[in-house]
Amino acid sequence: MTKIKLQKNINTNEKYTWQDYEEKILSPLAMKSKYSKGRKHYEKEHPYRSLYQRDRDRIIHCAAFRRLEYKTQVFVYHEGDYFRTRLTHTLEVAQIARTISRNLKLNDDLTEAIALVHDVGHTPFGHAVEAVLNELMQDDGGFNHNEQGLRVVDFLEERYPSFKGLNLSWETREGIVKHSTNHSRNFAKRYAEFKPNEQPSLETQVMDVSDEIAYDNHDVDDGIKSGLIFEDDLRKKSKLWSMIYKKVKTEHSNLNDNLSVYLTIRNLINRQVTDLLDNTSRNIKKFKLGTFKEVRSCNERVVAFSPEMNSLRSELREFLFKNLYCNWHVLRMTDKAKRFVSALFDIYLHNPQLLPPPFRNVATANGIKRTICDYLAGMTDKYA
Repeated sequence: MTKIKLQKNINTNEKYTWQDYEEKILSPLAMKSKYSKGRKHYEKEHPYRSLYQRDRDRIIHCAAFRRLEYKTQVFVYHEGDYFRTRLTHTLEVAQIARTISRNLKLNDDLTEAIALVHDVGHTPFGHAVEAVLNELMQDDGGFNHNEQGLRVVDFLEERYPSFKGLNLSWETREGIVKHSTNHSRNFAKRYAEFKPNEQPSLETQVMDVSDEIAYDNHDVDDGIKSGLIFEDDLRKKSKLWSMIYKKVKTEHSNLNDNLSVYLTIRNLINRQVTDLLDNTSRNIKKFKLGTFKEVRSCNERVVAFSPEMNSLRSELREFLFKNLYCNWHVLRMTDKAKRFVSALFDIYLHNPQLLPPPFRNVATANGIKRTICDYLAGMTDKYA
């Protein structure tokens, strides 16, 4: 890989590169850009941005990333401008992931790139529509939002004259499809280049757990603000919430209800991040990991909570599932979304001439069902 100039030492005229910087600062377990497997299509490296910084910037500037602004997290966009969207969730994940990555001396540029791109394959209206598309596509390869995300950055985005897609690095692309273990039946066959039997990079693992931390805690916030869940019930059903809430009230006796919730959520995130950092450090010692290559051959994921924290988190997640995700208000909107998307799929399947020209023009080559799936998955709630 071409040496990239980072800065110039005024006193010695010594020239530094990003590779030198990473070698000096990062852990041997980190994925350093000099060991990257590169891009599918050769490009001359940028003079002052590292490989993974460039990935991050390409993601931020692509259309699929912007469309996350109007894609559902839990509440559909028109239900209130306070609630999280896929975009605000993504930014929160990136912030948490960078903090964890930097404290573990991993490559936080790569971690951030994976965090920012991890949801670009998501459908409108959340996971319910993902399940519908998977059912509609069951005889044509199925549908999975992680795999769709790779399709977006490899094929659907068109930003360059020489190739389709964003031409991201191998490591960022691996992070898209391997940050979660929820894959399609044909994942191993379809994505052999990413060696499905190997663990992903630590940067990918950090992003995966950061995603969980972000949506658990911020879904609590949105749930309380929506009036669908209540703080009193949380204290009764979640030991983790009750423990943190009592600590907050002890330290700040005159807080109003809103500030109590904000501070509890902030402390919840801090407690989980601290536990994750401590337990991951223990795992690194337990597995005797010395290089990033050894991470990939490990029998289990290294970035993980302690058993105690896992138990506490499971209790909180069970509460959210029963009281928020299965709330009649959320399920009613979910049911509408399923019917909307199923109807749209059927309309385009029987009337392909209604597809916009860019999709209609590739329908024969890509298959009509996959083309419709690409079109529907790329829609925002608002557009659908």
